[in-house]
Amino acid sequence: MADEKHRQWLAELDAESRRKQQAVLDGLAAKLGRPRVTERPPHPFRGAPDFWNAYELTPEERIERFIANFQAVGGHAFRLASLEEAARFIADKARELGASAVIRQDEPLLAGLGLESLLTGIDVQVWNDRPEDNWTARAANAGLGVIVADYAVAHTASIVTLSAPNKGRSVSLLPPALAVIVPASRLYTRLGEVLARIDGMGRERLPAGIHFISGPSRSADIENDLTIGVHGPGIVYALIVDG
Repeated sequence: MADEKHRQWLAELDAESRRKQQAVLDGLAAKLGRPRVTERPPHPFRGAPDFWNAYELTPEERIERFIANFQAVGGHAFRLASLEEAARFIADKARELGASAVIRQDEPLLAGLGLESLLTGIDVQVWNDRPEDNWTARAANAGLGVIVADYAVAHTASIVTLSAPNKGRSVSLLPPALAVIVPASRLYTRLGEVLARIDGMGRERLPAGIHFISGPSRSADIENDLTIGVHGPGIVYALIVDG
């Protein structure tokens, strides 16, 4: 009996809310001096226009465009010849930043960098290699996070990373500085190319998190005062590696 009364009460609330909504819309239409639109307008075009789908940069142009756009939003982007060069860059930056700990994803490509041997005296941690540890706290206390991009977009200077048990989101979100290895083969011209690949994974295979990183964290929602590093790293290095 109580359940029935509750459902009736919710139905009455819904009906009253709809009446108020209709009254507001009727009032707006009257003030505009035209009848209310009650049917969905035609929408003959879907998706990006043909000219944009055909837009394509060469591999060299993608790299140049990504670097220019990433730097324009406050990020640091570099083109490096090899993973060995990238490893040395990351090690130098970790020391320059005074990081007491570095945290990286548990990725074969990153394991091959050999950061543990390059960063003597600095604790190099591998995300979730000991599931019993508090990895969120470890990421928050690390001075530098290191990840590898799943995809990157030249036109928007976006790095795309997909979360997984070995690729925790905290690695790219919580340290004050982030270094991202971007294999040149994963750099695309348009965002739509990457979204189509993610969509092609199928609903059941989608990761828990898909993150788009376009430079350092920027926030201006408090009195229009631009602040760097509020909702993520304030320093981001994008390292495009050839080959």
